[in-house]
Amino acid sequence: MSNPTTGKPAGAHLRIVPVGAGDAALLADLFARIQADPAAARFHPHPFTADEAAKRAAYQGLDLYAVMAIGDEPVGYGMLRGWDDGYAVPSLGIYIVEEHRGSGAGRALMDYLHLAAKLRGAPAIRLKVYQDNERARRLYEALGYGFASESEHGQLVGRLAF
Repeated sequence: MSNPTTGKPAGAHLRIVPVGAGDAALLADLFARIQADPAAARFHPHPFTADEAAKRAAYQGLDLYAVMAIGDEPVGYGMLRGWDDGYAVPSLGIYIVEEHRGSGAGRALMDYLHLAAKLRGAPAIRLKVYQDNERARRLYEALGYGFASESEHGQLVGRLAF
């Protein structure tokens, strides 16, 4: 039986977990969707290939890569990076598939990443966003991010202190 609103199986559950060895195929599917999404053209933390999905699934460092899924469907990807390079303040990045944008999925993934950063003792988080990405900027501002007046590589730099 499926949910008449979403078409998803009834009882499909939401999960947000660190990417692990068993997530290579799920991540490869999500990376293919990211590559095909014109809106993701400016989300470029790393290549979105099957090889890169396998690397992320096997990753063992300090940075955090997370996948969000509803049932078996990948719907989001998030990361906190910079700890491997010795930074105390990690950089955050997220991607949500088109059909779940505006649903609260982005906020849920951000909340997960914020908690993960706090639990690891980060004093703050930073992120970058293109100025014309109004939907993302509104979310970040609603979550308490402040933006510097200068840009970095054509993007606004936001910071959230804990």
